[in-house]
Parts: sequence; structure tokens; C-alpha cells
Amino acid sequence: MPSVETRSARTLKTLAVVGFDALVLPLALYLAFVLRLGDLWPAEHLANGLPLWALLQITALVLAFAAGIPSTKISTLDGRGYGKLAAITIALGVIGTAANLIMSMGVPRTVPAIFGLIYFCLLFVGRLLVDELVARARGSGGRRQRVAIYGAGSAGVQLQSAFRQSPEISVVAFADDDPKMQGVIIGGVRVSAPQRLRELAKRGKLDRILIAIPSAPRNRQAEIADDLADLPCPVQMLPGYVDLLISGSVVSGARPVNSTDLLGRSEVDLNIPEIRAAFAGTVAMVTGAGGSIGSELCRQLLSCGLKRLVLFEQSEYALFSIDRELKALADARGVELVAVLGSIRDAERVTETMRRHGVRTILHAAAYKHVPLVEANVLEGVLNNVFGTRTLAEAAREAGIDRFILVSTDKAVRPTNVMGGTKRMAEIVIQDLQKRAPDTKFAMVRFGNVLESSGSVVPIFREQIASGGPVTVTHPEMTRYFMTVPEAARLVLLAGSYAEGGEVYVLDMGQPIKIADMARRMIELSGHSVRDADTPDGDIEIVFTGPRPGEKLFEELLIGDNTLPTPHAKIQRALEDCPTQLEVASALQELQSAVASESVKTARAILTRYAMVQPGDATKVPVSAAE
Repeated sequence: MPSVETRSARTLKTLAVVGFDALVLPLALYLAFVLRLGDLWPAEHLANGLPLWALLQITALVLAFAAGIPSTKISTLDGRGYGKLAAITIALGVIGTAANLIMSMGVPRTVPAIFGLIYFCLLFVGRLLVDELVARARGSGGRRQRVAIYGAGSAGVQLQSAFRQSPEISVVAFADDDPKMQGVIIGGVRVSAPQRLRELAKRGKLDRILIAIPSAPRNRQAEIADDLADLPCPVQMLPGYVDLLISGSVVSGARPVNSTDLLGRSEVDLNIPEIRAAFAGTVAMVTGAGGSIGSELCRQLLSCGLKRLVLFEQSEYALFSIDRELKALADARGVELVAVLGSIRDAERVTETMRRHGVRTILHAAAYKHVPLVEANVLEGVLNNVFGTRTLAEAAREAGIDRFILVSTDKAVRPTNVMGGTKRMAEIVIQDLQKRAPDTKFAMVRFGNVLESSGSVVPIFREQIASGGPVTVTHPEMTRYFMTVPEAARLVLLAGSYAEGGEVYVLDMGQPIKIADMARRMIELSGHSVRDADTPDGDIEIVFTGPRPGEKLFEELLIGDNTLPTPHAKIQRALEDCPTQLEVASALQELQSAVASESVKTARAILTRYAMVQPGDATKVPVSAAE
């Protein structure tokens, strides 16, 4: 309930508004006489107009209170509020004209109409002046941040209206690439072409640019952000107005251009209803449940109507974290959550877990995935990625699991490093096992790099930029496919719903992105400049360190060129041959002997023979792609 002081302040403000309007009305009437008669002091006519003034004064007061004008905050008076003012002045003009004619007041007939027009103009200008004075008084404690809004649509207009309440922010410019909007005045600010922002920023007239076009496709937003990236002020994306209201603060709703904006394309929209239909009522187990992909799979599975979700993880801390995060959500959705600590290489452990908890679907995301680490730990990579996958898959076949989905990687396509080689061998193991598993549908999902995953370039670049650089990139021509964690997880789940047995699914990920371009864009979107030969006075340097052992400049998603469509436009099914059962058995036996003898050289040679190509040898095709 408002305090006495608050109510008193509101009463004083209301009286001030009423007093202002009361003083303006006779002034407007006087000016109407002057304009109509061309005399600065038409005494006789002014005397005749006293009854008209009294009538208009009383009527204006009644209409204003009826419309709630005196109690409306001036800073929130929008088009609807000014529409009320216009309606009141029109009513006054009509009433004044009718009274003049009926009561024969002796006032020139056009005076009431002229009065209405002048009265509205005085009210409008007066309120704008008061609003500006109040805004200046609020910001007098320090310089207000000068903000430009890119986008003159509803989001931009609503944003400017919200900023009028802030004593720290002043909207000094509007920009829009639609020629029809350019020249329009919004809240006293003219909409200009985007080039105007560049001029203002370079002259030091802007502190921040806010991109307020949430309805535009993601690739269009990224394109605009990229065009503004070299300006000497931060660029931020604004979510929709509803999101701003939910966030509780317009300023907190603004976000720096993040990793998703670096995709240069719209995020993939995957059909969740189909996923729910495939997983509802079942028991699913996610291996590597505490990892980047595994944890997101768990989050999304909770919305699919599962009966039970088994979190299988080797890392105690990772398992503790994801179990703690999902516990309340699982309880709220009626899903039993089971946390199991164990290794996929432990056949007894995985078999007992499947049997005890009635697992029907396995999403296998557990893997060693960091190229340099696996390159330096070959035998562990083989044990986990190859034999761990075989152990888990064979246990799934023996248990009669309905679906087994392997999370794979683009590095499994013609790999030149051990990590990619082990993942390709894991794919071969799954393809081979499908031939002897009529009751289980095995499938693989292959995709590129995941933004914001552990060890990915985006968080590394972000840390390097925050510390002042340099930002390290291995090679100027290094390119990669990128997707977001939610995209990757949805693809895995959707592919699981399509699986009939033995398929390799790949995502249409758009064009690959140069890592150097991504580094440059992140530096510029962080409000810094790149230091190079052209700009020696720049803030942060990009240093090229050279490709790491086994690293390819370009990644691929398909071994061959043969693909089939799926029900989802962004998902393809790759048609890839698999080695014979004898070849697979021989490769695994040789690898097992190499691990047993702890021979890294032999293990690497076997991987190269069956699943890898030598660095730079783009013509050699692994046995899995043979005709």
C-alpha cells in the first residue's frame, strides 16, 4: 500500500498537471482570437468569450479526469495517450462551436476550432518539454550512455519506450535497412540508414549499438552483427520484448553477441513431437551423461515423457553435477532419475545396469574426443573409444535393447589423427554388429564441432580475449563445421527415432567456418580491434601456432557422395559400405594385441591401415569406403 508521502507526491503531481492545462487553455483561446481577428488585444471579443472560456475550462477538466490524463506519467505517455489528448481537444472544439451558435455568444464561428488545434499543440509541446527536463534531471548525476538501436520495427520502438524510463541511457540514433522506414521519426529520433551508425561510432558519439530485430532469421542477425563488428563500440543482440519483460530488466535482457551468433546461419529446428513419440514411456540410458553432449541429451530427454533415465558416467564429479542439476526437473516431470558410476569398458557393470533398470534405449556419448590428448595417449583412446564401444554395444545386443545410437564426429571421416581413427573404428564396430543383431536397431549420428563444449575454441577464445590476448589459431586456413549443443542433442534424438538399423546420419550444417575468421569476429564483437600489419595499433593480436599433430585443415561429413533424404530436411542418411565381418574381427584382434603389448607404434599403424589416412593424403580411402 502506498505511503502517505507517496500519495501526497502523486496528488501534487496531479494538481501540477491540472494547473498547467488550466493555464494553457485561456492562452490557447486568446491566441485563437488573435489569429482569427489579427488584433493582439481584441478586448470586446475577449469579453464576449468569457462564457465560452468558462464552459471550455469546466469541460476540459471533466474530460481530462474521465480519461485519466492528469494521473498518467508524462514519461509513459505514448501514442494512445496523445490520442486521448487529441480526442479531448476535438470534443472541446465541437462543444465550443455548438455552444457559440446555440447561445449566441458573439464569438467568431471559427474561433473554437482554431482554439482546439492550438490547445492540443500547446499540450503536446509542453509535455515533451517536461519529459525532456525530467530526463535531463535524472541523468544529471553522470553522462548518460548513448545508445543506437538497429531495427525500427515493433521491438525497436518498444525498446526505446522502455529506455525513456532509464536515467542512465539515452537513445540517440535509430537505424534500419528498410528504405521505407528511413526518415521516419520515432520518439523524436529520426530513423537513418545503417551507414549513419558507422559515422556516429567513428566520431565517438555512440557508446553501444543494440540490434533489436528478434524476428529476423539468425543468419541475418549474424550478418548485421558482422557488418558492425569493426566499430569502436560494443554490439549487442536484443531478445524479443516478451523475453525482456520476463528477464525483469531491459538492460539485463541485452546480451553480447554470443557463440550462436557466430554460426552465420539459423539454428536447426528439429521436430520435438517426433522425438517424444519415439521415447515416451521408455527407459533410456545416456553414457557420458556428464559431458557436453551427454548432459544436453539428458536435459532434452526429460521432456519426452520417459519412464526412467539412467545417467551412466565415469567421472564422479561430472555425474554428481548432472544428477544434482536434473533431480528437481525429473521429479517435477515424473521421471525416475538413476545415477550410475561406471566405465563402458566394464562389461559386467554395463550389463547389470541394463538388466536392473530395464534399459530399452542407449545413447552412447561417452568418448575421449580431444585430438591432441588422444594423440598423446593412443592406447587409452583405443581402449575407450573402440573397445568401450564394442563392450557396450555387445551388451546391448545380448540384452535385446531396442535402440543403440552412437554419437560420432566429422573427424571420423577420412581421419588423420588417432581420435578420428578410433571414432571411425567405433562406427565400423557398430555397423558390423548390426548384421548380427536383428532385435536391436544400431545407428550413428555424425556432426561437426559443438560450440561451447568443453575444450572448444569459443570458450578458449573468450578467455584469451578477456586476458588481453593473444588469440591463438593453428592455421589461417583451418576450417570447421559448427553447431550448437542443443542442435547436436536434438539431432541425435531425432536420428534415434528414424533408426531402422545400421544407418549413418549427418546434419546439413551449412558452410564451414574459418577458425581465424571466428577469432577475428569474436575480438571485434567484444569491442576490441585486431592488431595486425594493417592495424598495428589494434588491441588484440591473432597468433598462428601451426597445426597440431594429426590435425586436418578441412573436415568432412561424408565418406562418399551417396546420401538419402530423411523426414527432416536438415538430416541426411549416408550410404557407406562396411568392411566384412572377417576384416573387422581381424582389425579388432590386432588392436587388442597391440594394446596388450603396450605398443603405441603398432596400434597407430593398425588404425592407419583400417580407419585412417596419412596427413595430406586426401586420395587414400579407408577400407570402410571400398566398393
